[in-house]
Amino acid sequence: QVQLVESGGGLVQAGGSLRLSCAASRSIINMESMGWYRQAPGKQRELVAAITRGGTTNYLDSVKGRFTISRDSAKNTVYLQMNSLKPEDTAGYYCFARVELALYWGQGTQVTVSS
Repeated sequence: QVQLVESGGGLVQAGGSLRLSCAASRSIINMESMGWYRQAPGKQRELVAAITRGGTTNYLDSVKGRFTISRDSAKNTVYLQMNSLKPEDTAGYYCFARVELALYWGQGTQVTVSS
């Protein structure tokens, strides 16, 4: 079992920045991947960013160059640095962790970008 706790969401003006954190209840070193999905009302959930055990990252096309995923294994935490935020980035952001055959989710944190 893995518990994931997100933090860092909030209200920001367009062009601003936020950093999301996802703290895991145990070591993240051997987790296959971790990352963030988002879902806005009336829209499908989409993968925003992920980082694999080996450090490979991938991003949603619309956030490339603006968002950066990173991890701190000593703190069992994954971060999503979001810069140059746009109103279309408004959504609930959900951290996930893939461990062997299991997929774990955090409770989500809301990001709202005003124009």
